[in-house]
Parts: sequence; C-alpha cells; structure tokens
Amino acid sequence: MPEAYRSDITVIGAGIIGICCALRLAEKGLQVALVDRNNPAEGASHGNAGVISSWACVPQSLPGQWKKIPGWIIDPAGPIALRWSYAPRMFNWLLRFLDSAQLNRVNDIADALLLVNRDSFLLYQQMLEDTGSEDLVTESHYIHVFRNSAAADPRLLQWALRRERGVPMDFIDGDELREIEPALSNEYKAAVVIQNQGRALNPGRLGQALAEKAQSLGVSFVRAEIKDLQLIKPDHWLINHKAGVIPARKVILAAGAWSAQLLRPLGCEIPLEAERGYHVVFSEPGAQLNNSILDNEGHFAASSMDMGLRCAGIAEFAGLVALPDYRRAQMLARLAKRMLPNLNTDSVSEWMGSRPATPDSLPCIGRVPGQDGLFGAFGHGHGGLTGAPTTGQWVADLVNNEMSDSELFSYRLDRF
Repeated sequence: MPEAYRSDITVIGAGIIGICCALRLAEKGLQVALVDRNNPAEGASHGNAGVISSWACVPQSLPGQWKKIPGWIIDPAGPIALRWSYAPRMFNWLLRFLDSAQLNRVNDIADALLLVNRDSFLLYQQMLEDTGSEDLVTESHYIHVFRNSAAADPRLLQWALRRERGVPMDFIDGDELREIEPALSNEYKAAVVIQNQGRALNPGRLGQALAEKAQSLGVSFVRAEIKDLQLIKPDHWLINHKAGVIPARKVILAAGAWSAQLLRPLGCEIPLEAERGYHVVFSEPGAQLNNSILDNEGHFAASSMDMGLRCAGIAEFAGLVALPDYRRAQMLARLAKRMLPNLNTDSVSEWMGSRPATPDSLPCIGRVPGQDGLFGAFGHGHGGLTGAPTTGQWVADLVNNEMSDSELFSYRLDRF
C-alpha cells in the first residue's frame, strides 16, 4: 500500500460533509485521507438548491402532517413520490417518521436542528478565507411564498417553532413580496421572509474550493469504491475497496445515503433512506431572483446561481439503485415556469441525487457504538449543505478529545 494512502484518519465520502470533516481535522494538524468513488462534491453536494439556512429548525415530520402524505403521493405533481415496489421496505422507516411527529419530540428535534445549523454561514465564510473563492457564498433571505395566504398564518406550528427560537421573520403580502422579488408570479398572495441566511452561488464549486484548501493542508484524496470496513485491532482499520485496501487508525463515515449499508455488516442498523431529489437548471433564464425562494405548495426551492436559475425539490423514495425518473424534473420545470412567468425554458438541464434521510430529521454524528475509532457524520437529509460546517467542527473536536460524547447526545447513532 503506498505510504501516501496511510493516515491518522480516513474520511469516507467526499461530499460537503466529508470535505468539512477532512478540512477541520487537517487544521488540527492530523494526517487525513479523503476517499470517494467520485471527485469531491460531485453528488448531492453539487446538485442541491444552494440554501444555507442558518435558522433551519423545523423537522420534516410534524403533528397532523400524516393526513397530507397520501394525497401528496397520489398526486403526480405532488412533492413526494414513492415507487410502489419499494413501499414494503419503507414501512419501519415510515413508522419512525410518524412517531417523531409527537409534539414533545418535535421541540427537542427543533432545538437540535438549530444547534447544528445556526453558525453555518459564518463558518463557511471562515473556511473560505484565503481561497480566492470567498464570493461563492453570499448573504440572503430565505423567502417562503404562498398562493394561499392562510398557510402563512403566524399561529401555525412551523412558524411558532421558529418564533420560539428567535428566528427573524417578516410576514408580508403579495405586493410587498414583489417589491423584493419582481420576477415572481402575481399568484403569490403572501410570504414569510426569513432573514440572516446565506446561499451558495455554485454549491459544487463551493465543495471543490474547500477540498482544494484541505489538500493544501496535506489531505490526500483517494478515488476508490468502498466495499466494506474491518477493525483488525484498536487503531487499525482496513478499508477494503475494489482495487485494494486502505489502512487507517480512525475512520469517519460520511458516505451520505450509502452510509447505512457500510455499517450493517458491523452490526449497526441505522434507519436511513435515500430520499432522491431532482433539479433543473435554466442556463439562460431571463429572470433573476435576489434571494432563495421556497414554493410552499410545490415544496421546491429556486435560486439564481452562476450557471443559471436552479429549481430543486421532490422527495422520491425508490432506494439507491433505481434509475432516475426524469418526469419529476420535468414537473419541476413546469412549476418553475408557473413561479416565474417570464422564465426562458429553452435551455434546461436535469439532475437527480440521493439525500440521506433519517426518520427524525436529525443527522447521525458521533461514535459508532461498539466500533473503536469509527465515527459517523451522515443523515442530514435536506440540510447537508447547511449542517456541514458545524458537523465538520464537531467531528474534528470529538476525534481530538476536545468534545464529549454527551454534547452530541441528540445525534447519537444508537438513538433509534
């Protein structure tokens, strides 16, 4: 095995989570290898909506929401798609998802979500210093827009959860909305403007810039498709891949939606689903957004980026190996045209990627139970881009004995 492949710590997964872990570990003077079958930031870290939602604190599962799910699934234009052949495998995950909607649990989850997200924009600014790519992130509002103004009622639980946690919000009508975002349709009657957020103007390039900074600090990148992990003895892991073996003293598992299948042979069962998302990019949109926009009805986000205007959304459950169904992307394109009447749809590209979704909306961060020197950093669902900087900091602190396991109790891997 080439000496360059030997490291104090090997990070499996070169998405934005793994990149942030590797960078923070390298900043502490540790020798780090970053391993992925693809180049850095080519998966979901490339294809997301670019929202850096520092105030994100609302779980995916809320009380009473279960009543809407069947209608969403049946509706061809709904925000959730389920391949019926895959449905039996979703049963236990779905039960846990519904169980997490209990009000006493929702408040604890909201607190934990805010904690992992709150400092994200500031941390990105810090990590990008001296890279020449500081302008890849910019300040932004995150504006939730509504055709039915009743959905923007401040008394609803999703707004109450934010208000109780100090989220800066303005409730405005459609006319005020179009003063901020003139390109939006007149169909929108109300909006909630969540302030003090950020957005990435090129999410893939953001990840690549941080990976390049990590490499400048000595992180080595290994391109390999991992088969399994073996603990030979304390401080001696073998990472088996199709072309050989990578030894490491400690391992950080940040393989996104593929993390659970690498843990299963070690006796660690994590209810992790591949929540597949789609995006469309209009390269010559003819319409500009000043902030990130979330369409409440269509459950998709839109943002202007370096490469054009991107719309991203859909939660499709079909497992890791099913082929993409690009009818979902085409539906997003139609919804985008309805959102932005002057949108030029002549030049459009489509993409699909898998988000790692836990049933309680919280990531898995911390030691893998019963596996000395193995740490988890996955399961961020829709919030991977936002949660990555803090996750990287926490993992580096934990590995370096600067953080206790009790501080990560909400994110522990054996909570299910």
